[in-house]
Amino acid sequence: MFSIKQLVFKDILTVNNLEIESGKIYCLFGESGSGKSTLLKMFNSMLTPDQGTITYKDQSIANLDPVQLRREVVMLGQDPVVFEGTVRDNLLIGLQFADEADVEDQVLIDLLNDLHLTKDLDDEADKLSGGEQQRLAFGRVLLMNAEVYLLDEPTSALDEETETAIMDLFTKKIRDEGKMAIMVTHSKEVAEKYSDEIIYMNDIVTKEGDFS
Repeated sequence: MFSIKQLVFKDILTVNNLEIESGKIYCLFGESGSGKSTLLKMFNSMLTPDQGTITYKDQSIANLDPVQLRREVVMLGQDPVVFEGTVRDNLLIGLQFADEADVEDQVLIDLLNDLHLTKDLDDEADKLSGGEQQRLAFGRVLLMNAEVYLLDEPTSALDEETETAIMDLFTKKIRDEGKMAIMVTHSKEVAEKYSDEIIYMNDIVTKEGDFS
């Protein structure tokens, strides 16, 4: 699905080779400052390497339309993006970006229940707490039915019980539908419980310019 060759980005990342297969859940794991989030953002062209190549489905990401790429490779950041309007508006805006048809309210209500988010569709999204906004953003990307999900500390604002419920829901969907995900987490417990493979940053980041 993704292949990285001789990637360099500033003084943050130097990755000789990395292969990421489809149909799996990966976790990028490492210390703060190891380049996890930086690398994650390169998979959908939010950041561009100074040197080297990243391919997606055997095509260089540099040659792909960024909008179309981001419809297939969806990012959920650590700080949830909340748009002006209601809970309903925020859930549907992902479908609109993906150029997909809206869904009925009952689908959205069922999703909110799955996300343990006891809010009305007409509630104003900017009135939600940080944890509620994070779950709302989770719901938005789940509706987009992407090929790849990029998750940066996706449950950082959630308590342990809610984190478990959300990650159980998400990983079941990924596996049931044969999708893939790459996530960054500070929790080794989350990484070991939910990922098929853990990519340790210390193992893939080389010394600057060392491509031997």
